[in-house]
Amino acid sequence: MEPSLARYIWRHTKKQQLWILMIVVLSMIPYFMSFDLPKLIVNGPIQGGGFEQPGATQPFMRLHYNVPFIGEVQFFSGFQLDRKETLFALSVVFLLLVIINGLFKLYINTYKGRLGERMLRRIRFDLVDRVLRFPPVYFKRVKSAEVATMVKDEVEPLGGFIGDAFVQPVLLGGQALTAMLFIMVQNVWLGMIAAVIVGIQIVLIPRMRRRLIVLGRERQLTARALSGRVGEIVDGIGAVHVHDTSNYERADIAARLGLIFKIRFDLYQWKFMVKFLNNFLAQLTPFLFYMIGGYLVIRGRLDVGQLVAVIGAYKDLPGPMKELIDWDQARQDVQVKYQQVVEQFTVEDLIAPRIGALTIDDPAPMTNPLSAISLSMIDDGGAMLLNRISLQIKPGETVALVSTTTGGAEALAEAFARLNWPDSGRVASGADDLLELPEAVTGRRMSYASSDVFLFQASLRDNLLYGLKHAPLTSVTYDGAAADQRRWNIDEARRSGNPELDINSDWINYASAGATGPHDLFEAVRRVLDAVVLSRDILDLGLRSSADLTRHTELARRIVELRAALRTRLEHEGLSGLVAPFEPGAYNKEATIGQNLLFGAAAGPELADRALAANPYFASVLKQAGLDRTLYEMGMEIAQQAIELFADLPPDHQFFQQLAFMSPEEIPAYESLLQRLKNRPYEAVSESDRAKIVTLSFAYIEPRHRFGLLSDELMSKIVAARNRFYENLPPELKNAVERYDPAKYIAAATVMDNVLFGRVGNNHPDAPDRIRSIVYDILDELGLYAELLDVGLDFNVGSGGRRLTGGQRQKLDVARALLKRPDFLILNRPLSALDQRMQDKVLRNVLEEARRDGHSPAIIWAVTNPAMAMMFDRVIVFDSGQLVEDGTHETLLAGSGIFKELLS
Repeated sequence: MEPSLARYIWRHTKKQQLWILMIVVLSMIPYFMSFDLPKLIVNGPIQGGGFEQPGATQPFMRLHYNVPFIGEVQFFSGFQLDRKETLFALSVVFLLLVIINGLFKLYINTYKGRLGERMLRRIRFDLVDRVLRFPPVYFKRVKSAEVATMVKDEVEPLGGFIGDAFVQPVLLGGQALTAMLFIMVQNVWLGMIAAVIVGIQIVLIPRMRRRLIVLGRERQLTARALSGRVGEIVDGIGAVHVHDTSNYERADIAARLGLIFKIRFDLYQWKFMVKFLNNFLAQLTPFLFYMIGGYLVIRGRLDVGQLVAVIGAYKDLPGPMKELIDWDQARQDVQVKYQQVVEQFTVEDLIAPRIGALTIDDPAPMTNPLSAISLSMIDDGGAMLLNRISLQIKPGETVALVSTTTGGAEALAEAFARLNWPDSGRVASGADDLLELPEAVTGRRMSYASSDVFLFQASLRDNLLYGLKHAPLTSVTYDGAAADQRRWNIDEARRSGNPELDINSDWINYASAGATGPHDLFEAVRRVLDAVVLSRDILDLGLRSSADLTRHTELARRIVELRAALRTRLEHEGLSGLVAPFEPGAYNKEATIGQNLLFGAAAGPELADRALAANPYFASVLKQAGLDRTLYEMGMEIAQQAIELFADLPPDHQFFQQLAFMSPEEIPAYESLLQRLKNRPYEAVSESDRAKIVTLSFAYIEPRHRFGLLSDELMSKIVAARNRFYENLPPELKNAVERYDPAKYIAAATVMDNVLFGRVGNNHPDAPDRIRSIVYDILDELGLYAELLDVGLDFNVGSGGRRLTGGQRQKLDVARALLKRPDFLILNRPLSALDQRMQDKVLRNVLEEARRDGHSPAIIWAVTNPAMAMMFDRVIVFDSGQLVEDGTHETLLAGSGIFKELLS
């Protein structure tokens, strides 16, 4: 990157800088005129200069020039105006100059602001582009939070400065020189006074501000380190809690914050000292003007109009001078920031831009062998991972990499995937060095999956298809305002040095997955999900999710058919008692009191969970139905019994699984609340305390909790209150709840809730599993299996995929690698989180799926268990970084080498 910020700015914005500098120079003309006009107004119409005789007039807007050798040449004689007319005319001209100067400022500031934002966009893109080109070893040393902080926060001040880099000194310097020149023209002595004070400010203040730059640099470095440390805590939060080191982390953060506080406090002290001195010097000049200038007026060596004009001109001088000094400080500050960012983003062995260049057309298949030639690799600590390894893997081979605990199978897999670069030797595809091949070749013809899986915070589908998004293959057609916006985006991207790629285009390479388009891609997706045994997990996620009705219209349309099929199947198998269906006019004993009262799915926060009891309208419905006091008393009884039964149990006791009213952490709070409300009459209890108690009753299910609190009369009142609730539902709550309707799909409810349209009985422990199995069968019979799988693929995996289990993440990674149908499939202990039986099953499935439809890729699998090697054509064994055995499974098993020892 360019080490000098000024050169970087000039290189990319030279034309724009020259244009705006020309505008700045032009703006000095009306700026100078605005200084001279107050003198003309004061000395002319106000004091009467030139209007001594009654009815005297003066020419206004007269244009005349003294031409050398010719004399005075008059172009326009002007308008003859009397004293009042001249006063009004000059005042209007003054107002016009104010407007013109303001418009110049508006244009200049807007232009340089847009220029700065474009350059900030360019810098950020350049930095991220360099991150994408860093060698793999760099990412083992750097913290992701620090890189993100530099891209997001540390270059932010550069955007505000870039527009000012050349314009501001010319603009402010021009304004200051114009004001100084005007003062000099009026009176040399006053001009000298102003020049001396300004000279002191220019020399002294920047020298004092150097300390601010040093402190600012220290603040930036410590803040960056704090960001990295907080990122580490977030990433390692599990280790913090497991090892009880949260207080150590608090101490570390407190120490870092203390250091930042000290630096910032020193910064503020020095900053305000400099500000005090600068303000004092700025106010010293008017004092001298009033004293010396007033003396000169008294002596008759300066007229009042000149003094007023000088003071008015100087009034505009401290502003530009102060801003010019601030600009110089900002220049030094951002140069330091820029240099620090450049240092961090300047690394050796940066990947050449041509390696990651955009390629639309698919490259030819990799038909050459993949070779390691005298390959040596070391880790960051200098330990040897591979020592001068040479081997060759032919297209179509299936190879198991087996190693001892000190072996090098994983290092070889990483080298083949270009995730770790050789210390010596090379990895080649035929005669080509693998590191010199474009990513368009290696990224499309090779796949890699490992035990260390990272998933983006997006849906399962997005993560699964991520390996197919190489280039925008199908453009989006925009109309009307969207087309105008797209053209504007393209133009701004071009001006900012960003690529003109449209993220909304279709980036999926369907042919790579063996599909012809979106319509048949799902079949390929389903096959790989079945191969890695992930389909059932995704179906479960789909059942627990809410379907997007704009996309899954078929599921919504046939939901009634699904419900009927489930009822029929349950009756046929004698399992009708497993589900208690919802009926509009009846109480569902397997549902909570709250669910029976609401009889719908909350679509907003107003009626969700514990907000229900606190909702004013809902509370009024309970009162009208005579249930407010009843449910309060029920809640008090539940609180008493729950506290008596569970207060003395440890928080991890299994009985708490049956306690739906409150968590173990809430028991002390409810115990205190119960003591406070025990002898207090209902009317004296506050609304918030009533809501807390009533909420307990909302979670009550008689067959489950068996406190004997639910009578037939109470159930009838609850059904009546339900009807009253919907009869007078206010407009602001109509979109907050979706009432259960046996003839429609409930968009706010999960797919499983929609299919059941009821509640699973609490007296059947295995009911959820049995019902889920039946639902899967019915979905398959009705042709809705794929539809539900599609719903599950919408599930957001969370940050880093943390909403999935470790095994699910690894399966998804293998599926992503397999979906691409590569020529070389590299799998580096990809299923270590699974048990051996499941690993073997997935391995067989992957080997079978990879060879579907005549496709025959080379499969290189670093196995976790040597016994898995029997499924491969070839076995390569490593020990202490050395290749010790290479042959078929039968050959190595017949020998007496390390492989046989590993199996025993």
